[in-house]
Amino acid sequence: MVHQSQISLSTSGHRDSHDITADVADIIRASGIKTGVVNIHNIGSTGAIGTIEFEPGLQGDLPDTLDRLIPPGKDYGHEEAWHDGNAHSHIQATLLGPSLSLPVSSGAPVLGTWQQIFFLECDTRPRDRTIVVTVQGE
Repeated sequence: MVHQSQISLSTSGHRDSHDITADVADIIRASGIKTGVVNIHNIGSTGAIGTIEFEPGLQGDLPDTLDRLIPPGKDYGHEEAWHDGNAHSHIQATLLGPSLSLPVSSGAPVLGTWQQIFFLECDTRPRDRTIVVTVQGE
């Protein structure tokens, strides 16, 4: 059996993060699937999905680290083509990845005690985001 649904988010721009664990768990519960896999996928090239301990320190540490590794404002080839100031956004989102797959057991995502599913906005401006959640199993 396969069930698919969406999560809609509005972000405030670069570095804005959202805990979507409860939303994903609700979709799994609504699917009726007890054992299988869930895929969480962001539509777009400047947002990322992952797991983290979703607490204020790490909500700052992750984007701080990404900005040190892939800094905004650097002279990127993307800037020469588009002049939109978000080359670092594309690279940061690519590094983290647009999707995540997790096992489903007993009708819930399999996560550690301090592990939540997050969306991170890497783009420089506010965005309306669509996240597709696909649950497959029995």
